[in-house]
Amino acid sequence: MKWGVVVFPGSCDERDAAYALRGVVGDDVAMLWHGDESIRGADAVVLPGGFSYGDYLRCGAMARFSPVMRAVAAHARAGGPVLGICNGFQILCEAGLLPGALVRNSELRFLCRSERIRVENTGTAFTVGCRQGQVMSIPIKNGEGCFVASDAELARLEREGRVIFRYADGAPNGSLNDIAGIANDAGNVVGLMPHPEHAVDAALGSSADALPLFQSVHAWLASGGQRRQA
Repeated sequence: MKWGVVVFPGSCDERDAAYALRGVVGDDVAMLWHGDESIRGADAVVLPGGFSYGDYLRCGAMARFSPVMRAVAAHARAGGPVLGICNGFQILCEAGLLPGALVRNSELRFLCRSERIRVENTGTAFTVGCRQGQVMSIPIKNGEGCFVASDAELARLEREGRVIFRYADGAPNGSLNDIAGIANDAGNVVGLMPHPEHAVDAALGSSADALPLFQSVHAWLASGGQRRQA
């Protein structure tokens, strides 16, 4: 299986994502530049964490216009798995591939620590290999990680089982309904603020709790990529 990891000017976690996918999971990885017009045959795409275009306008607001995002959106519309991590999550929201938005943390402080998150739905491309209710310890590091959405959109996300990760001990950043990650209605596009790429190898000082997120995509593709209800 081949992954595409997109690099925007200002991305800083692309090498960690590539290590997780190539060095731990054992898959092929293509590093994609933001100016690329295609995803070069990748089966799944990762938008990594960082500060795309310096986040000078608004997190992810400029990255959504990168040429590669047209190819990523086409891949998503065709049912291909796409994972947005932290800044990648913000980009997916800005691009309209996921609903809602990420705004400043409630206490207006940058947070960098491990948090426990709970798997709420095992029916998506990145959770099909997880257990319902499974709790993972995964690092967060963000200043704009507070997920917000309109009351109607929030109710729809809950009703359709599209809240797939929730902070187990309460949102550290003020995210509505303790939301840590969501999926699109098809289950192939997922965004989350915690960094699973930093929790795949206990030898690096964290945990390996997040490894099932990346391994799940194999099962998802093998099954034909059909979303299950929670």
